[in-house]
Amino acid sequence: MAPSHVLKCCQKVLAWVPVVFIALVVAWSYYAYVVELCVFIISSTAEKAVYLVIFHLLFFMFIWSYWKTIFTPPASPSKEFCLSKADKEQYEKEERPEYQQEILRRAAKDLPIYTTTASRAIRYCDRCQLIKPDRCHHCSACDICVLKMDHHCPWVNNCVGFSNYKFFLLFLMYSLLYCLFVAATVLQYFIKFWTNELPDTHAKFHVLFLFFVAAMFFISILSLFSYHCWLVGKNRSTIETFRAPMFRNGPDKNGFSLGCSKNLREVFGDEKKYWLIPVFTSLGDGCNFPTRLVIMDPEQLAVSSQNEPAKSSGSNQSFPTRPLSESQNRLLTSDSQWVESGPEEENVKSGSLCCNTSDDSMVLLVVGLSIFFFLGLKSP
Repeated sequence: MAPSHVLKCCQKVLAWVPVVFIALVVAWSYYAYVVELCVFIISSTAEKAVYLVIFHLLFFMFIWSYWKTIFTPPASPSKEFCLSKADKEQYEKEERPEYQQEILRRAAKDLPIYTTTASRAIRYCDRCQLIKPDRCHHCSACDICVLKMDHHCPWVNNCVGFSNYKFFLLFLMYSLLYCLFVAATVLQYFIKFWTNELPDTHAKFHVLFLFFVAAMFFISILSLFSYHCWLVGKNRSTIETFRAPMFRNGPDKNGFSLGCSKNLREVFGDEKKYWLIPVFTSLGDGCNFPTRLVIMDPEQLAVSSQNEPAKSSGSNQSFPTRPLSESQNRLLTSDSQWVESGPEEENVKSGSLCCNTSDDSMVLLVVGLSIFFFLGLKSP
């Protein structure tokens, strides 16, 4: 037990190494830009003032969104998705999978769940001992079930999911703008140092290295940010992109898509004035989501016959009748109608999937290139 406990402690400590590395790089970039560039190199007072005001605004928003991404706890399913004590005991005693599924189906009959496993079974987490809501997955690193899980990111030492996906997107956006601004404003002094138009002082190393790091991080983050903007427009998570959710009428990558505008509102909220601020404004509770179901399955038809008629915004589309939160109902009852021209083309070339790799490999590439340029600058 003791070695296992020590191992877990070591893993928790080591998990913060990537975050500390990013923090050190950001701290150095602040010193290099504010002190070495603005204080010691730039002579124009007006240019200094403009650069410092814009730099600190982007720096503050970048740090704020990064902080929120790291320290916002992943959202877990509510208690209604946990089995009752009697059902749990019966489930654990039962050895036959078909009877276990019968227990789970009975427990899930009143829950807003529309997705199943590939084998049409109820999605159940044996580790957390709960029925998984739609879009919920178990994270082996965090050892919990995470609502609308996108991925586990070691560079923030946290799961990116329902509770912090907006913060993660803003973190990418502000880090992109931060790197772009630094690279653009440092470029002229980078060229002057490279052509020996400025004195060869200790600031030369900081300016040269600052440009290389900012430019390479900008290129890598641009591809990642573009990919997640595409995901938001399609209302998909990274997991759902590579493994389509299984509805009762078959797999459908666009099952949760409400149209680009409503997909955006589902992540950023109804009030546009809060979209660019890292405060939580996402719609819903993370446990149930509006779905775009072209064909109602038999279970949903049975429910709709017993309850009030399903809401619809078109003659050919029906919507879930199980309880939705107030914010989710707003998505279904806005004035504009859903426009769906039919099943979207799903044949994605393997090359385009390879371009949409995780942020981990992107940052590792940047780190490697940064070390390469660092060694090149240090060599005589």
